[in-house]
Amino acid sequence: MMSSTKAPHPIKRFYSTMGRKHSFPAKQSSPLIISTTTSPLRTRPRHVSITTTTATEIIDPPIQDDTVTAFWDYQFLFASQRSEALEPIVLRVVDGVIPSDFPSGTYYLTGPGIFSDDYGSTVHPLDGHGYLRAFSLDGSTGEVRFLARYVETEAQKEERDLETGRWRFTHRGPFSVLREGKKVGNTKVMKNVANTSVVEWGGRLLCLWEGGDPYEVEAETLDTVGRFEVGTKSVGGYLEEEGSGGGGIWDFAARALRPILFGVFKMTPKRLLSHYKIDPKRNRLLLVSCNAEDMLLPRSIFTFHEFDSNFKLIQKQDFVIPDHIIIHDWAFTDSHYILFGNRIKLDVPGSMLAVCGLSPMISALTVNPSKTTSPIYVLPRDPMNTINGHRNWNVPIEAPAQLWVLHTANAFEQIDERGNLEVQIHAVACSYQWFNFHKMFGYNWRSGKLDPSFMNKGEGEEELLPHLVKVSINFGVDGIFDKCFVDTLDHWRRPSDFPTINPSISGSKNDYIYVATSSGTNHYLPHFPFNSVAKVDVKGRSVSLWSARNRGFIGESVFVPKGDKEDDGYILTIEHSKLWSPFMCG
Repeated sequence: MMSSTKAPHPIKRFYSTMGRKHSFPAKQSSPLIISTTTSPLRTRPRHVSITTTTATEIIDPPIQDDTVTAFWDYQFLFASQRSEALEPIVLRVVDGVIPSDFPSGTYYLTGPGIFSDDYGSTVHPLDGHGYLRAFSLDGSTGEVRFLARYVETEAQKEERDLETGRWRFTHRGPFSVLREGKKVGNTKVMKNVANTSVVEWGGRLLCLWEGGDPYEVEAETLDTVGRFEVGTKSVGGYLEEEGSGGGGIWDFAARALRPILFGVFKMTPKRLLSHYKIDPKRNRLLLVSCNAEDMLLPRSIFTFHEFDSNFKLIQKQDFVIPDHIIIHDWAFTDSHYILFGNRIKLDVPGSMLAVCGLSPMISALTVNPSKTTSPIYVLPRDPMNTINGHRNWNVPIEAPAQLWVLHTANAFEQIDERGNLEVQIHAVACSYQWFNFHKMFGYNWRSGKLDPSFMNKGEGEEELLPHLVKVSINFGVDGIFDKCFVDTLDHWRRPSDFPTINPSISGSKNDYIYVATSSGTNHYLPHFPFNSVAKVDVKGRSVSLWSARNRGFIGESVFVPKGDKEDDGYILTIEHSKLWSPFMCG
């Protein structure tokens, strides 16, 4: 861990999605490790533990670098979690200390928690029920309290027996096929699992999922309050798209699809994306949704919402995109929303099998690599802003590379002395030739097993995997598009994902990006799961790397600022291991 000695910057909440660790300011010291294992430990430096063991040292086991060990380590990462911590547990410091200048707050972490039931069915990791954890850290006292609860969505309450604790999957979910239970005729497809991201805003703690409404959770106890409908009167009136489809054949098709999607498959009319943004300059929460039928049509309607600190709706805009695209993450600047369109198309044979329950519902879609360029939509946050000139935002900027964009790190804009506008985006993108809806995380829906080889391409194929890229778009004084560049970062070419930055500069120019990556020391899992955090200096073109211990893996990281400098703060992450499961901050 690297740290500085500035006075703490008050931070109330830290958020995460599926993992986290470490900080890189100026001085070097040992990171803190918090272990949530309940098995006896031999300790090694730096951790806080739930276990009551009296062991005082951890000894790393001998390195095991073989296919069998790699396969089972990979399976362990997706093992079901059947226990909850309903009351706060004070974690015990085994080694190291919480930095005294660490900003006190709560680190919320959500992700899928259950992958196999008690009746023979398994589900894709993305269909696992949301398992929410809270680490409350107090730098002044050195105390950490831990809670863990499942988000009690409608599907979770149906599939879990409170009396016995047993699980029986009844919902297919978009990525899974049930071995036991009803297959053919099972219309329980959109299984809202609230497992993708978590945010506290306006006094509410929300767990988000890609296909429906978020669920509100009580921040102190993690009790589920219920489904939270973005756009109800409590946040500024019902937000309903009226006639914004542009007319024509696709509006007719949309009207024909809605009774099937809403009535038969019980989908919600609006699909809220799980990636939210916070604009620190305006102190606003930014959310985006699209229509449920958009995934099946060569036209999408994206609705952007901006809320103030009291969750009052400040602004709402609809944008009709005349293309068949899907997005998972997006970006914003002072004046624009940025959408990277991943081109898809309807798979008719796959659709028939999916409707019949013989394959996952996602089989209805496939990637569309027909074009060698990538559409980027630069949409005005304020339509009246003259910076947009006479540019037609319906026409995408075609980036001169075929990029399937997974996540964005940040975007910002700057105007030169001549009045020309440049928009710059850092994002993680992979190849259309690698991305596959059916094989995400290597899950095989027929066998219910996870194949690590899909995420670990062999020598010479690494470029297909997710990488950090920089996209620059230039506009003239009149707002008309000039040119677009796509640059790979030559000083950082390793496969990486889950980029994060200091959240206090989101939407503004950044010099540092933190990404999850791999050290490459495991020959049989060279690229994924990730076992390292890289601090990428995009200005100075340098990289600092921290790696987990032998057979340890990490997920996403979250940056907790504590000073005025961009890299003055801490990085939090979770390190997972079959041998022990620590939480680390550095």
